[in-house]
Amino acid sequence: MDFIEISLKVNPDFADILIAEMAELGFDTFEDTAEGFNAYIDEAKYEQEALDEMLARYADLAQVEYQAQKIAQQNWNEEWERNFEPLFIAGQVSVRASFHEKPAAARYDIVINPKMSFGTGHHETTTLMIENQLTLDHQDKRVLDMGCGTGILAIMAGELGAKEIVAVEIEDWTVENARENAQLNGYPEIDVRLGGAETIAGDSPYDIILANINRNVLLEDMPAYVEVLQGGGTLLLSGFYTEDLPVLQERAAGLGLAYVSHRVKNNWVSAIFKKS
Repeated sequence: MDFIEISLKVNPDFADILIAEMAELGFDTFEDTAEGFNAYIDEAKYEQEALDEMLARYADLAQVEYQAQKIAQQNWNEEWERNFEPLFIAGQVSVRASFHEKPAAARYDIVINPKMSFGTGHHETTTLMIENQLTLDHQDKRVLDMGCGTGILAIMAGELGAKEIVAVEIEDWTVENARENAQLNGYPEIDVRLGGAETIAGDSPYDIILANINRNVLLEDMPAYVEVLQGGGTLLLSGFYTEDLPVLQERAAGLGLAYVSHRVKNNWVSAIFKKS
């Protein structure tokens, strides 16, 4: 099987939006570059017209240049192994691949084999979410992770003592990867579901809800989160920029959520809200 590589030159602040859009078009592997990012898709799924139409919708918002080339099949595991560096977050959390040694100073050790999924901890939003999770009492709590990616935040919840964990993702291959990582870290009981906010309707109340997605999805799905959030429970959000925070605060307030605090890293935000 051959692949199409799309090399995009784009402002880093706009890259995540395009990555999300390209994922909808069937692109399933992404890597950052100095000028933007590269995206990969099975040649049989590639539609240049669809890509051009999508990019045209953003022409007034960002300057984007791209080049496409066909590349032969390669060992993608070897590719990410070459580029995946271990992380140490907040002086407590080791995030590494299975071929890395565990740091001696790590209080919590998370092993992630990401394959094509998002959430290795390298993105600012994942790091911010973990930093905020460390401030919350997870012991014996019921936790929901929306847009779980590799499952890293759900696994972190397990490390912090959560007793029941549900994780939700919209892509079947991502669900499979999250399940594999949950098993790898000793949390096979994590309930990883395929779908969106509709999959949590009618669930028993959660004490903590984690949602690291993007601004528009958070605004749309926040009522669904609040519906299944325990009174006094915590909603932890990320996937948006500092300029988006007031909009999310307003939306949250209208749903009975009180703003608690937020963290910022390279203009990315993770915010904590509590249900009154």
